[in-house]
Amino acid sequence: MKKVQQGFTLIELMIVVAIIGILAAIALPAYQTYTDKARYTEVVMAATSVKTAVEVCAQVQGGFNRCTAGSNGVPDNVTGAPTIVNTVDWTVDSDTQGVITVTPDADAPGNIDDSAVYTMTGTYNGGVVTWSGSCTATPDLC
Repeated sequence: MKKVQQGFTLIELMIVVAIIGILAAIALPAYQTYTDKARYTEVVMAATSVKTAVEVCAQVQGGFNRCTAGSNGVPDNVTGAPTIVNTVDWTVDSDTQGVITVTPDADAPGNIDDSAVYTMTGTYNGGVVTWSGSCTATPDLC
């Protein structure tokens, strides 16, 4: 009688291990970037409460001049927050322009350092507030 082969050969197992190794080498850096971007979302979202309050204030007051931090419904600037975000600052440049600056906490978990600052610039024109955002994160996490 002829003997039936059972199991895998060594070369077949080595090929499977090599394929898994290649997939892991590609997937791990992609996953790292994905988790860093997800953490940076908290930095971006920290500006939303100030953004909403400034929009309401600008609509009521007719511009940014009376919408300083801590007045007319605009929250005070946040410093030393115990999360991924360290500071959230709102500054009024003119009656038609202001800037929200969010600085991450260098001690927070992940690969986000305090040089990855997120900035939103608001422009008031004819009763409408428009925003543009940018960040200094490397690699680009925005």
